[in-house]
Amino acid sequence: MTDPARVRRHAERVRELVASVVRTQIKDPRLGMITITDARITPDLRDATVFYTVLGDAAAQTGTAAALASANGLLRSTVGKALGLRHAPTLTFVLDVIPEHAKHIDELLDAARSADAEVQRRAAGARYAGDPQPYRVEEDDADDLAIVDDAAVADQPAGDSR
Repeated sequence: MTDPARVRRHAERVRELVASVVRTQIKDPRLGMITITDARITPDLRDATVFYTVLGDAAAQTGTAAALASANGLLRSTVGKALGLRHAPTLTFVLDVIPEHAKHIDELLDAARSADAEVQRRAAGARYAGDPQPYRVEEDDADDLAIVDDAAVADQPAGDSR
């Protein structure tokens, strides 16, 4: 059984090492504006998944994925030597979709804010749709209601205030 803190430390170290090697040693022209966002490693320290984002369109993402696949051997050997493990972890690169999800959520929140502003704008000069007594009452019925209300008050005990 491995220590979860050790696994987290190794995952963070893998992220730092991959980011450093990508920035300084890989000179592949297909490599776009890449950011290594996260790394996760299995508890047996054999497999590591590295998440990355690419600034640009789908062609830049495809080119960057090809460049990372091409440099996988260099990255794996560098990570293995730096971690000092018996077996260098295999590296799997995954395009991180969190920025797209965050952008979509921001768009939804902006749409909700604009809808709220529209409701506020429409409600600014609005009045309530009815009188204080919204039900139509005939004059005779109004007298009957007053008598019923008086009887209800008379039926209450003296100390009871509801």
